[in-house]
Amino acid sequence: MMKNILLPTDFSKNAWNAIFMAVKLYADMECKFYVLHTFEPKKENIAGFKSSTRAGVVYQSLAEASEGQLGEIMEYLEKNHKNPKHSFGKLSISGGLVETIRDLVPKYDIDTIVMGTKGATGAKSVFMGSNAVNVLKGIKNCVTVVVPESYDFQKLESLVFPTEYVHFFPKNVLQPLLKLITLWNSKVKVFHVAQTFGLSETQKSNKEILKKRFAGHPTSFHKVVIKTTVAEAIRQFAEEERTDMIVLTNYSHDFFDKLTQEPVVKKVTFRTEIPLMVLPDFQG
Repeated sequence: MMKNILLPTDFSKNAWNAIFMAVKLYADMECKFYVLHTFEPKKENIAGFKSSTRAGVVYQSLAEASEGQLGEIMEYLEKNHKNPKHSFGKLSISGGLVETIRDLVPKYDIDTIVMGTKGATGAKSVFMGSNAVNVLKGIKNCVTVVVPESYDFQKLESLVFPTEYVHFFPKNVLQPLLKLITLWNSKVKVFHVAQTFGLSETQKSNKEILKKRFAGHPTSFHKVVIKTTVAEAIRQFAEEERTDMIVLTNYSHDFFDKLTQEPVVKKVTFRTEIPLMVLPDFQG
């Protein structure tokens, strides 16, 4: 079945890096990639317009610049990316990024978004650029992969799947991940991160179901007591294990909120040096 993948770009280095990872990660799947650029004139440019003609000129030039740069990306991909399973389309749209993506998901039947992030900058840093955080928070019905600027993806050898075993995982939630790990024969490291490790009956049964979901794939179970923050524990584990991706589900809402908002604790930030995949909660 054809995958439809959205690649938002602002023509930066990290956006290019996300495109490179997407075409490698899904190299063995039939995919249609849509490279998206959204543009909005700066508020102050519009506020000063006496006439709508002048506003039109600004929109026109932004639209032309957007089309032109998207055209360059298309040319590059057609010349350098020879994968018969892949095809590319370009979308240049005036509007906000999250709102635009929300409209495009049903229109183009998008199931995955792959985008870049600059990672942590400055003392007040959260764990990634604001665009990536806004998309993760605002788009709940797509798999989203966030790729750090400096990450050079080669293969999906192993991944970390953090969980607190609080949620039951319906089959369809893990489906996109299971397809990928089947293609790559990836190792799955299920990572229980908690203050205490006594499991309730519900958690025990959820853990058994998770074992069943990953049956047939090389899976190991790990646990670590949180020393600083949940995000930091995951980051450290992922780096020590040299994994290629961290996979979260939107199920863990509290956990996810903590992750995207955790302020710097002891000057430690969740630096996304490893790509992050967020699986949607299809159960609504």
